[in-house]
Amino acid sequence: MKSNCRLLAAMACTLAGPLRPAEDAPPATRLKDLVTLEGVRDNQLLGYGLVVGLAGTGDRQQTMFSTRSLANLLQRMGVVVDPTAMQVKNTAAVMVTANLPPFAQPGMRIDVTTSSMGDAQNLQGGLLVMTALHGVDGEIYAMAQGAVVTGGFVAGKGGTTQTVNHPTVGKVPNGAIIEKVAPSRLPQAVVKLQLHQADFITASRIAKAVNSHFVAAGAATLAHAENAGLVTVNVPAAFAASATDFVAEMETLTIAVDRGARVIVNERTGTIVLGKDVRIGPVAILQGNLTVEIKTTFEVSQPAPLSGGSTQVVPDTAVGVKQEKARNVVLKQGATVEELVRALTAIGASARDVIAILQSLHAAGALDASLEVI
Repeated sequence: MKSNCRLLAAMACTLAGPLRPAEDAPPATRLKDLVTLEGVRDNQLLGYGLVVGLAGTGDRQQTMFSTRSLANLLQRMGVVVDPTAMQVKNTAAVMVTANLPPFAQPGMRIDVTTSSMGDAQNLQGGLLVMTALHGVDGEIYAMAQGAVVTGGFVAGKGGTTQTVNHPTVGKVPNGAIIEKVAPSRLPQAVVKLQLHQADFITASRIAKAVNSHFVAAGAATLAHAENAGLVTVNVPAAFAASATDFVAEMETLTIAVDRGARVIVNERTGTIVLGKDVRIGPVAILQGNLTVEIKTTFEVSQPAPLSGGSTQVVPDTAVGVKQEKARNVVLKQGATVEELVRALTAIGASARDVIAILQSLHAAGALDASLEVI
């Protein structure tokens, strides 16, 4: 338990970093790491295809659409086969997905993911035949084909099998060739910056940094924070012919990011992440453990010879109660996360205890941060 607490304290201290005075400026972050440009985004592609060459682990006969798809494929090649008369276990119907990056050009390659749609057991060693990938507008943007790589496998037969990871989903690295230009366009007159984490202070600082870098003294401002998640920037006249150069120079600007104090708790794994800005109000914590142990032992009662009795199994139940002495922690006004973790570690609190204490602190109004349980 103590080793877990030491690990928790080390993690919290590492995440929090060295304590700095309140007047110190927060660390600066590049603008390109904080925002994305409106209209410059990935586009999802979707297709339906067949994976062939499986070693008897493909779809079975009850998966009708895979045999019909194979019959249609063969018909286009001049071979006419009745789908109801086919029983092919080396073929699997798959859904093919991919992300088309912004400004992707014809001839570029992207990765695709294949997912079994029927009752195929394993896609390992299969080959994805030519599959058209459509966008939301129904247009074909890429063609996919290639060997499927799975991150898992199935071994054994009958009721004795061993499955590792998820063998019915695989990837085809660089398996799709882009056939059509991605529907992305760099704004020419106005650039809209979308913040990854909406925050009014950060949005205001971004607008001020852009104006300070590109606007001369006395001139009209270019950037304006529309709200906590959007900053509108007018492209200056000097970059009217090359908005790309303007965006490239703007992305190098550094911004002092303001992040709200948050505590993230994962009760399933016992993980706690605390930011350095979390402050604890004046509070006293009293923590103790009550353990109740019930142990049942089954004993055999053997009667004397010729007594006419029968052998019986008699349960012997013992109840034990153990209560540890309460341990207390007193935190003064403005206590930090590091001080809290050190104090809880000193009293031998486990990760589960810390989670319960943090929830109690939040309920008591002594935790100056938002508590998020995932």
